[in-house]
Amino acid sequence: MSDGSDFDEDDVSGEQEEGEHLEENEEELPEKPLIQEMIPECLSLLCKIGTGLAHAYVRLDCHQRDLTDIEHIKKFIHVRYIDISGNLLKDISSLNHLTHLLTLNTSKNNLTSAKLDALPYLQIADFSGNKITSTEGIEHPQLEKLNLNSNQITQVTGLYPKILSNLHRLELRANRLQDTTGIDLPNLRELYLAGNGLKKIEGLENLVNLEKLHLRDNQIEKLDGFSETMKKLQYVNLRSNTIANLKELNKMVCLPILRALVLNENPCLEDDGYRIEVLIMLRRLERLDKEEYSDEDRAEAEDISEQRRQEELLKENEAEDDNEENDG
Repeated sequence: MSDGSDFDEDDVSGEQEEGEHLEENEEELPEKPLIQEMIPECLSLLCKIGTGLAHAYVRLDCHQRDLTDIEHIKKFIHVRYIDISGNLLKDISSLNHLTHLLTLNTSKNNLTSAKLDALPYLQIADFSGNKITSTEGIEHPQLEKLNLNSNQITQVTGLYPKILSNLHRLELRANRLQDTTGIDLPNLRELYLAGNGLKKIEGLENLVNLEKLHLRDNQIEKLDGFSETMKKLQYVNLRSNTIANLKELNKMVCLPILRALVLNENPCLEDDGYRIEVLIMLRRLERLDKEEYSDEDRAEAEDISEQRRQEELLKENEAEDDNEENDG
């Protein structure tokens, strides 16, 4: 279980604005390929390769150079770390030759697809800030972290759990998702879906190892979709949605170790005694809207809950007495 410090952040490494998509350029962009003369200043980190008797540079940093073509990159087969962010690239298929890649940053380009051949060692991939419309073609068996923020994805498809068995962090903020289906990744631990058009939560019951779920800035009103199979879920951020009825939180009672919940900027905050009412429903909760519950809060919630229970019992007894009188 993660320690409490995990929940001090509203949205780890990404609640801040991802930035606007690159605008369509009306005029044809001038060609600017990566050429041999640029390569030396882009390469760094000399390491042993193969049997250890030879050396090669394994880091290539070509970010923010207005590049339109990186065909030349395929010759550098020993490169493990690549940053080609902030360019004008539409095609990165030459990366298919770099089978030793560990990390890849292609953010802020003009890509419409993240599809590549399966790179056997790739662990971290950042495709954020492009014009990607599909999650198809991402089949890297060692991938652990995948960033697809700020693209144009409308539906998640093609993320196969048997292939992406090591993926534990998936970021899909600021896309055009309408639902949460297609994310069937049992080993996923962190899922970021803020800033989409989500209206409901569904299809997440197989995320049995999920610890953090970020859903802020959507249009979620009902909280159906949580499941007792999500037994490791500790943090849920639902800030800036359309939840009006606090009773919807009863649908989260099935989450056995939910510790932190964010509901700021929802209509339900206007309810009297909001904080205590949430605690009455979700007794294991430790923090609401980043504020810890005190012992006094817990005592008050317990007292109110017991009082309501007694009142309910009294009503039931009175109803039984009335039935007996009518039968008599």
